[in-house]
Amino acid sequence: MKKVLVAMSGGVDSAVAAYLIKSQGFDAGGITMRVWSDGEVISDSENTSPDQNCTDAKLIADALQMPHYTIALGESFKRCVVDKFIDDYKNGLTPNPCVECNKFIKFGKLFDAAISLGYDGIATGHYARIEQDGSKKLFLKKAADESKDQSYFLWSIDKNKLPYIKFPLGEYTKPQVRELAKAQGFSIAHRSDSQDICFINDGDYASFISTHSSYTFSDGDFLDIDGNKVGKHSGIINYTVGQRKGLGVAFGVPMFVKGKDARRNTVTLCTNEQLFGTELIANRINLLSDVSFDTPIRIQAKIRYRHTPATATVVRTSDDTLNVKFDIPQRAIAPGQSVVFYDGDTVLGGGIII
Repeated sequence: MKKVLVAMSGGVDSAVAAYLIKSQGFDAGGITMRVWSDGEVISDSENTSPDQNCTDAKLIADALQMPHYTIALGESFKRCVVDKFIDDYKNGLTPNPCVECNKFIKFGKLFDAAISLGYDGIATGHYARIEQDGSKKLFLKKAADESKDQSYFLWSIDKNKLPYIKFPLGEYTKPQVRELAKAQGFSIAHRSDSQDICFINDGDYASFISTHSSYTFSDGDFLDIDGNKVGKHSGIINYTVGQRKGLGVAFGVPMFVKGKDARRNTVTLCTNEQLFGTELIANRINLLSDVSFDTPIRIQAKIRYRHTPATATVVRTSDDTLNVKFDIPQRAIAPGQSVVFYDGDTVLGGGIII
């Protein structure tokens, strides 16, 4: 690649990513997305008025003597990320909107915009790496700093786009990135990290979904793992697999959410020991390597972002499903979350737990 368009959010990571791409000799530009906001209707358009993030990003781009663009992707973000998040919660799942955003928005719509603007590919401030092996094949890998590694959120991107993506922060720690920003005189060098879900400011998923959808969530039954009624819940939207606090009912022993059944409007509870499982099925499979899983393969699997990868045997059971069996029981396997497969620090692919 010669021309690289850097996704710039106005934050420190993307600012340093832009600096590194420029310093590596690429013909670099910056682009900032405006996405859905509950306080403003934003359509999909290449012409959009700037918000504060756009303004901050342009200041960095100007300092680096790079052209800067803005693009509005409000409709696409609402449809592919926000609405999907709401629908999944309605159906009793535990979604991961960052995975959908990376697939459809950052490495979908934004990638396409880069090509249409005459760039060869894009760079982002993700903490991950893309490396080449001896046969010139490219692989997605964990970041050098595993405490900041974001490869878990990137399993869904198109394998064919790997040659056209740069992750310049992959070899750096966050303190090193902040030092680079400070050395360049970036005013955002000490800005705090962004929150987990960018479109929910206070982390109150239930209130957000109630406000932004027509769904209603009525009271229903708490069940034990034998199907016996043991109390009343206040709506399945208020509970997450593995949750202990906030159940609203005292049972005499600690109880946790085992699962949710949206059709029956029930929440199943269990003890901590009963929260562990050894097997899952995943669909929406996306593979980033030549591993097909047509025969059983032992790998490491990660079932949520902060989960330590665990050894498992994985085999394909249909065109779009994989069976995953862990050597050791894993806690709180949640439908809707991603399961991501690793061989050491190499991402083999992933899917959605069903």
